[in-house]
Amino acid sequence: MLRTRWIAGPAAERPGPLVAALTDFRMDRMLDLPGIARRGLALSRLWPSLPGAVGMWLWTDLPGRRAGSLSVWRRESDLREFVRLRTHVEIMREYRNRGTLRSRTWQVGAVDTAALWHAVTASSG
Repeated sequence: MLRTRWIAGPAAERPGPLVAALTDFRMDRMLDLPGIARRGLALSRLWPSLPGAVGMWLWTDLPGRRAGSLSVWRRESDLREFVRLRTHVEIMREYRNRGTLRSRTWQVGAVDTAALWHAVTASSG
């Protein structure tokens, strides 16, 4: 698996509890990967200005035709605001019929990057 560096958000120093969110998109066709990667990277540039954003990775599993993100938020309401962002909605609409999306959220006490990354790698099963 490949991943970006951990991108800190404006709430990076926020103590827990926090909300983690894992998005895992399995593409029907690898030909969609360049567009998905381009759109995801563009969206990640907004990260440092998103209210409640603690930190995030974008990741890809080429053999598995998967791409996604793992993000950490101050509160669930901050995550919901991000999901409703126009740019995010446009990306989801563009790709929703090009694969299978799985996502989950859970509460974490603090940012433990090793444990968070384990959640990504464990999702491959």
